[in-house]
Formats: sequence, C-alpha cells, structure tokens
Amino acid sequence: MVGWFEIPVTNMNRAKTFYESVFEISISVHDLDGLIMGWFPPPDGDKGASGSLVHHEMYQPSDSHGVLIYFSCRDVNVELGRVASAGGTILKPKTEIGGGHGFMALLKDSEGNRIALHSQK
Repeated sequence: MVGWFEIPVTNMNRAKTFYESVFEISISVHDLDGLIMGWFPPPDGDKGASGSLVHHEMYQPSDSHGVLIYFSCRDVNVELGRVASAGGTILKPKTEIGGGHGFMALLKDSEGNRIALHSQK
C-alpha cells in the first residue's frame, strides 16, 4: 500500500552520501522551488515503494517520532557494515524477528533519523 516516502534531512549532501554509501545506490537531487529532494532509484519490478530525502524548513529529522521506514536488503549485516563509516549509528543489531519473518536492525542515519533494515537471511 505504500506508494512514496520522504525522509527529512538537514544537510542534503551529507544525507545523500550516507544513503548512497550504505545502500550502494545513486540518488538524484532536485530543487523544486526551495524544496530540495534527493530521489531514491525506483524499485525493481512491482515490489516496494520509492521515496526521497527532503530538505525544507517544514521537515525535521527525528530518531523517536513519526513513521519507521524499513529498507529491504539481501542480508541486514551487509548494510550494517557500512553504517558507521557513512556517518550513522547502529541502534539495534541484526535481530531475528521470529516466525519465519526474517531479520531486522535499527539505525540512526547521518541526519538523526531512525530507520530500519529487513532481510530474510
């Protein structure tokens, strides 16, 4: 059901570098009349939603308020291994969810946002 997400940032270049480093992707930055957006690449096939980093006075990063976004990965440990060098902090290491639902981890990005990772292995 999720069609789009937006992650607040205070420094677009720093946030862009963080997400590109952790997920090994390219983010394209666009200035839409003062609303600076860093678009994530579109999802593969019909699965998942795309979104954007957003720099604007109406958007405030948070590590405790708002929606928690889970990024899908092949193995949570791979992305976790890139978090610290990209300027983030691991809040909860790879943890089994149980019931065959895979694994998750929590981290704080370079802007202070709490995000999550999920993988089946």
